[in-house]
Amino acid sequence: MTSATRRTVEAVWRIESARLIASLARIVNDLGLAEDLAQDALIAALEQWPESGVPDKPGAWLLAVARRRAVDTVRRQVNLERKLALLARETPEGEDPMDAIEFDRQVDDDVLRLMFTACHPALGRDARVALTLKTVAGLSTDEIAHAFLIPPTTLGQRISRAKKTLSNAEVRFEVPVGDELTARLASVLEVVYLVFNEGYAATSGDSWMRAELCAEAMRLGRMLAALAPDEPEPHALVALMEFQASRLRARTDAGGRPVPLDRQDRTRWDRLLITHAEGALRRAEHLGGRGSYVLQASIAACHARAMSAAVTDWHRIAELYHELSALTGSPVVELNRAVAVSMADGPTAALAIVDELSALTALRGYHLLSAVRGDLLLKLERRDEARSEFERAAAMTGNQAERTLLLDRAASC
Repeated sequence: MTSATRRTVEAVWRIESARLIASLARIVNDLGLAEDLAQDALIAALEQWPESGVPDKPGAWLLAVARRRAVDTVRRQVNLERKLALLARETPEGEDPMDAIEFDRQVDDDVLRLMFTACHPALGRDARVALTLKTVAGLSTDEIAHAFLIPPTTLGQRISRAKKTLSNAEVRFEVPVGDELTARLASVLEVVYLVFNEGYAATSGDSWMRAELCAEAMRLGRMLAALAPDEPEPHALVALMEFQASRLRARTDAGGRPVPLDRQDRTRWDRLLITHAEGALRRAEHLGGRGSYVLQASIAACHARAMSAAVTDWHRIAELYHELSALTGSPVVELNRAVAVSMADGPTAALAIVDELSALTALRGYHLLSAVRGDLLLKLERRDEARSEFERAAAMTGNQAERTLLLDRAASC
C-alpha cells in the first residue's frame, strides 16, 4: 500500500468513523458489536482500496461493507425466539403506538443517539466521557488516555468495561425524552465540550488543531440546544464553542505554528460566529443560567469584545474565573484564573496560585501547569527556572506543534 493511499484511508476514517459506528449501533443495538463491524470495514478498505482505488463515496462504501458483515453476524448468532419476544414487547396490549409519535421529541441523527447511549447513567462519568471520545470523536486510546492523565492500558480497560456494561444492561439506542433527557443532558454537554477541546487544541499528533472536531461538536451542541430549548446550559455551551471557534483562523501562522492569544490578528476572527455566540449567550442568561458554561462563555465573550489584547478586561475575567473555580472546584480552572490574575495584578500574585497548584496530584504530568509557571517566571526575569519549566512542559505534551513552541520558548530564555 502506498503512503498516499494509507493517508487517504486514515483521513476517511477520522471523518466517517463516528457516523459509521452510530449507524451500525442503531442497526444492531450493540455498541461493542457496532465498533467491531466498523473495524472490519476499515480492514476491508485497507485491503481493497490500494487495488480498486478509493470509491467516490467512501463513507457509504464502509457502511455497506459493515452492514453485510452485520447481516452475516445476525444470521449466525441471533436467537429467533428471543427476537420474537422482543418484538412482541414493542407494543404492549392496550397501548397506542401513535402516542409515542405524537408526544416524543424525535431527533433524526444517529451520532446524537450514539452520544446519549454512550452517556447512559449505567456508566460512571469517566467511562461515559472515554467511551464517547472513542466512538464519536474517533480518538485513539492513547489520545484519550493523555487527556485523562492515565495509562493507555487503564483507559482501554475502562472502555471495554463500559461497552460490556451497556450490552449487559440492553441499553436502547435512542435519545431520551422528558425527565430522563434532563437528567442525562449535563453528561452529554460535558462530552460535547471535550470533543470540541480536542479539536481546538489536539492532545497529540502534528497539527495544533483538528477543525473537523470543532465543527462536529458545534453541530451537536446546536442540536442539543434545539432539543432542550428552555435549558440555559446548552445555549451557553453553543456560545462558548462559537466564541472560541471564531479564533481558529488566527491561532496558527502560515507555517501552521501556534500563535498565542495576545499575538493573534483579531481582524481574522470570525465576526459572524461571534455575533451568533453573543445571541446564544443572551438566550442562556435570559433563561436564568449561571452554570459552568454560562460563566465560561462570559469569559470568552470578554476576549471577543476586546479589539486588541491591550484593552482586554482582565479584572473581569479574573472575577469570572474565581466564580467558576468556586462552582467547579477544578484545579485546571484555578490555573486559568492564575493566568488572568497575572494579567490583572502581575506575575507575583499569579505565581503564588500556581505554586499551590504544583503540589496537587491531579495536575502532576499536566504540561500546561509547567508552561504557565514558565511564563510567569520569565516575566519575573527568572530565566533559568523558566527555561526548565518550558522544557518540562515540552516533554509532557503529546502534540508536536505545541512541543516545538515550548522548546522555542525555552531556547529564548
